[in-house]
Amino acid sequence: MRTQFITDTKGRKISVILPMRDYNKMIEELEELADIRAYDEAKANGEESIPFEQAIKEIEAKRDDLRY
Repeated sequence: MRTQFITDTKGRKISVILPMRDYNKMIEELEELADIRAYDEAKANGEESIPFEQAIKEIEAKRDDLRY
């Protein structure tokens, strides 16, 4: 991963610039991790099962809320 940093006047790194390919991959992996965590939480809480299609809609709705 090739990264560039933006520094402040004291030379401290305050931001990072990533290639879009790397950024998109990172976002996809974070979304997958969120899905896994949601699944694990549901299993641990003994929540009632729901149809797969409904689960996907709920996950995507939560994802959309996190993006904005």
